[in-house]
Amino acid sequence: MKKSLLLAISAVLVSTSLLAGGIMTNTNQSAAYARMLARNASLGIDAVYYNPAGLTKLGNGFHLSLNNQSIFQTKDVTNSYPYLNGTPTTFTGIVKAPVFPGVYAAYKMDKLAFSFGFNPVGGGGGAKYDTGLPSFETPISDLVPMLGPKSATDPGFGVTHYKAGINFEGTSVYFGYQFGVSYEVSPAISLFAGMRAVTAENTYKGTITDIMVNPTFTASPAIPNFTSPSFDGSYVRADKFATDMKDYYTAGSTYYAGVSTYYAGVATQYNTAAAGAGSLTAAGLGTYTFAQAQAAGAITATQQAQFEGALTAAGQPASTPIAQAQAVYTATAGQASTGSTQAAAGSAQMAGGATQMGTLAGKTGNAEVDVVQKGTGYTPIFGANLTLAEKLTIAIKYELATKIELTNETKIDGTGKFPDGAKSRADMPAMLAIGVSYPVAKKLNASLGFNYYFDKSADYGKTDALGAHVANSDLIDKNFYELALGLEYNLTEKFLVSAGFLTAQTGVSKEYQTDLSYSLSSNTVAFGGQYKISPAIGLNLGGVYTMYGKDDKSFTHQLGTNFIPVTENYAKTTWLVAVGLDIKIGK
Repeated sequence: MKKSLLLAISAVLVSTSLLAGGIMTNTNQSAAYARMLARNASLGIDAVYYNPAGLTKLGNGFHLSLNNQSIFQTKDVTNSYPYLNGTPTTFTGIVKAPVFPGVYAAYKMDKLAFSFGFNPVGGGGGAKYDTGLPSFETPISDLVPMLGPKSATDPGFGVTHYKAGINFEGTSVYFGYQFGVSYEVSPAISLFAGMRAVTAENTYKGTITDIMVNPTFTASPAIPNFTSPSFDGSYVRADKFATDMKDYYTAGSTYYAGVSTYYAGVATQYNTAAAGAGSLTAAGLGTYTFAQAQAAGAITATQQAQFEGALTAAGQPASTPIAQAQAVYTATAGQASTGSTQAAAGSAQMAGGATQMGTLAGKTGNAEVDVVQKGTGYTPIFGANLTLAEKLTIAIKYELATKIELTNETKIDGTGKFPDGAKSRADMPAMLAIGVSYPVAKKLNASLGFNYYFDKSADYGKTDALGAHVANSDLIDKNFYELALGLEYNLTEKFLVSAGFLTAQTGVSKEYQTDLSYSLSSNTVAFGGQYKISPAIGLNLGGVYTMYGKDDKSFTHQLGTNFIPVTENYAKTTWLVAVGLDIKIGK
């Protein structure tokens, strides 16, 4: 239980896109994007990321863009598992990225442009789950059916509720450092080639404390020289309850083992007495008493005392004839043997209870995990910009897949699943981006953008319930894509307003979706503007709101030998505000 909980906690914050982009990729990379959403055909300084081949359209000199976005996301998971506290139960996670930077620089020199970009190409936020998640709480809630009433006549341990302290915080960010060169082949065609180094870092800190249950139970039967544990329905730590019951079962096992040994000895003694009495009866002394047999010299005085002591212990007079005594000894030996067997069974049952409670105590104690995962990957990038009829801009960019292998730097691992130095995959997929921009009127410019993410051929490091690797192609039916429309309208020479709409379609299967990591289709709207502070400085402001579709998944949860049907519903909302300065130094 404890290990599975912490494993769930540490799996929550894999590197997923924080807003726009595919499953693993962020494409909301400038304030200009935040005001119109369609920047794939950009000819501004944020083209360093969106359309690097188009940088040849900048004026000669140095260009700089400084951007920040503050992003806020809410994730809701509703679960129908009947033993959770309140069913159906909604769990809410808050993801915040108050600082989400984008820095771009380019130096244009005639037909050449050299560029640099720095931005969070994946992840970028911190997650906090104040009420946990179903994966966190379901193993704890299983304590209720495990320790609660079994039927109308079997109250079990009387447990009806649970509670626990679950604390988790984590961050995930994939920073990209992009370098490249753009070249103008002709006024109509420009090309780009570059490379992005990606440094990935995930941090996980989680604790599980004070798992508690409310047993109403007094242990019985009473064990001599041991005070039986008793619980009145008040909350008690689950590991203390289990430890107290383990001690009781251990004491009972020892006691009943002693009883079994005692009765086995008694059975042996009476079987021996029965055999001796049988020999005397066979010798014709069956009607004699043991005293008469001793007087006749058939047995010694010591043997007489032993035979007679066995009789009186069995509740019969010492003067019982030998033949009748044989029958008494045989019956008493059988009773003692049965008592030994019953006591041995009681001892075994107690020992089994002690083992189960010892396991439960180990699984419900406090635990902690503190892990950092780091890795580096490299992304080759190629692009082309086409200028047709001096007005129509068509841009194409292709980013190859980025192989990233994360290495654990483990300080504390209460799971045993994150050994220091162990490696795991967390790739970023290849991406094809196409953009079109055209001035449809004197003051109105329209842009289209299309992004396609090759998720199925990447490796996101997914595993199944047993920890075995699962390929993306087994979890993703179709690759993720986005389609965006953006409009800009110049109110004056210094001030323009813009708006945009983007639709994103995920292609993950039901098997992909979990409360820890799920992907939803969405629609996004944006609004903002740009103000020219001076001919060399432009201020961009934008706001974005994303509305996600909902999804659900039905599965079964194994509880002992039973499989309980469960339905989960997934929902999410995201919004951001962005500000950026575009600066030109030169002619």
